[in-house]
Amino acid sequence: MSKSKRLLELMMIVNRKRKFTAMELAEQFQVSKRTILRDLQELSELGVPLYSEVGPHGGYQVLRERILPPIAFTEDEAVAIFFASHALRHYAYLPFKEDSASALNKFYNSMSGEVRDRIDEVKNRIDFVVPKRQAEFPHLAALLEAATEQRVLRIDYASRGRQRERDIQPIGIYASSGLWYCPAYCFQREELRLFRCDRIVGVHPGGSGRAPIDLREVHLGNTADWGNQEPLAATGKNRTFTLRAGLSRNGVQRCESELWADRLLKVNEDGTGRLEGEIVPGDISYFSGYLLGLGHEVAIDEPPELLEALKRLVAEMAVKYGAGDEL
Repeated sequence: MSKSKRLLELMMIVNRKRKFTAMELAEQFQVSKRTILRDLQELSELGVPLYSEVGPHGGYQVLRERILPPIAFTEDEAVAIFFASHALRHYAYLPFKEDSASALNKFYNSMSGEVRDRIDEVKNRIDFVVPKRQAEFPHLAALLEAATEQRVLRIDYASRGRQRERDIQPIGIYASSGLWYCPAYCFQREELRLFRCDRIVGVHPGGSGRAPIDLREVHLGNTADWGNQEPLAATGKNRTFTLRAGLSRNGVQRCESELWADRLLKVNEDGTGRLEGEIVPGDISYFSGYLLGLGHEVAIDEPPELLEALKRLVAEMAVKYGAGDEL
């Protein structure tokens, strides 16, 4: 085996292993221990973060920030990967913003001049627009880490002019229209709720003292099944309402861009449609305001709680704008 091929395979092996000795590698590659020690020294000089421990139980290990082995991309793959990351540049807040910028810079500078020229030309021809927001999202990394590690967080949540403490177990985070959201199990409400991340003004890891529940099977990809999860059914407080409403063609088009469209929106062959599905009590306020904005494009059948909430909004607007006064 050539030295270059051995170094490449050695880099992949040490990245997979948590701990290893030079003798183990020497036996695996069928070379002398001295040769492996020289190879490990070269890997270290190339940037692989190796750490050695002396003694009878010592050996080598790769530090937490592991270096990935070289990967060969075609020109089209390289351009596609660059723009997949480049699309995030309009977000002022990301859970891995510094790492993303560093990786994009390394990736760009490692390409050939011809590929960089192509990217420079394409950058002025394509963009991924995100609405500019004044909101701040300082706790994205903590929320994402809690979601992946199945941990409970105590948060300070500001909504409707009040700030409250909530104990939540995050499911994940996602961005939409320039805002970040965190679906999470709320221990106070004993149901899954959606939290706007800019309204999370404080995060206190370990401050709740609550034991996490098993939400390993609940993730952003199966939102339609949330209501059927066992942890929720066990609480007895996961009441839902059935939403049914007809939509005109224009109403369908306006709803298609919403996050809940995949779960609730049904489209007919003629372009009209309907909203149909289960919503939780906390959604009533949102849907009353949203559907009021659709005006004549929607006709709500149920639930009656949604109709009542919409009537209250109409009455409040009538008072605010002096309905009945002569124009």
